[in-house]
Amino acid sequence: MLYTHDHLVNAIGSQKVSYLCLLDLSAAFDTIDHNILITRLSSWFGIHGSVLSWFKSYHLAPFVLNVITTSIPFILFFCGVLQGSVLGPLLFVMYTTPLSTRIPSLSPHYYLYADDTQLFSHPLNFESSISNLKNALQHIFSWMTAILLILNSSKTEFLLFGLKNQLAKIHNSSLDTSHSARNLGFIFDKHLTFSDQITSLSEACYYHNCKLCCIRFYVDSSTAYTIATFIVHSKLDYCNSLCCKLPKCQLSSLQQIQNSLASTVFKAPKSCHITPILRSLHWLRITELIEYKFISFVRSFIIAGRGPAYSGPQR
Repeated sequence: MLYTHDHLVNAIGSQKVSYLCLLDLSAAFDTIDHNILITRLSSWFGIHGSVLSWFKSYHLAPFVLNVITTSIPFILFFCGVLQGSVLGPLLFVMYTTPLSTRIPSLSPHYYLYADDTQLFSHPLNFESSISNLKNALQHIFSWMTAILLILNSSKTEFLLFGLKNQLAKIHNSSLDTSHSARNLGFIFDKHLTFSDQITSLSEACYYHNCKLCCIRFYVDSSTAYTIATFIVHSKLDYCNSLCCKLPKCQLSSLQQIQNSLASTVFKAPKSCHITPILRSLHWLRITELIEYKFISFVRSFIIAGRGPAYSGPQR
């Protein structure tokens, strides 16, 4: 998400128009063909012997569907992976691995995450690039159809990003563009203001906080803290590194959500000073949460040896 966002922001800073195409698959995990997946595991990843037999007997066993008729008591399905399992998303990624070798020749930038596929670019010749994108989508659609995946064209989103004067120059009646779209649970809008994301997040958080208020006097503090942390506060933490450059007015609205949630957990009046309550809950403020997330990313990259080389003076 950070990679995609950084790419789009840099393009806007260079007064370029970018596109983002978010592909949607229908019932992706349910349409995985077992025979094709077994071939992927053996030919692409070298899984053989007892390990492959384990996959066949457990994760790739046929599913039974009971049918309430007299003629057909049940139906066997030789497709799909176990929903909610640890290996389910991993098996899907292994199933669609060949796609990662085909997209580079079709689109300059792409990202694959489980069943989410997105293509993006900031072309010099926009009309020509859109034509190439359509050809790429047709190629991807044909490839997915061949392995029994269903690309849902009605839910596939296409967004244009850029400054208002740059977007005004784009005239393409064949494009059905969206003002905003949900990308891995985070709403992107065409100007990257994230106003739709803030609105949606506020509504969801206040809704759950209101429900917590209704039951607060019937649950102990520990239970209230658990509910607040895992149901509401986790929403504030999700992908918050994308909000690092948002205006203070937007960040302050998120801070108000956190303050309201903390007051609910502590059963504190609105006039009560919030800083001691946040400290008692061990909750960082919103700006501090964002900064902490960035520091964690930088540390992870340094430990993995993927950070840029230090070019400063040697000590």
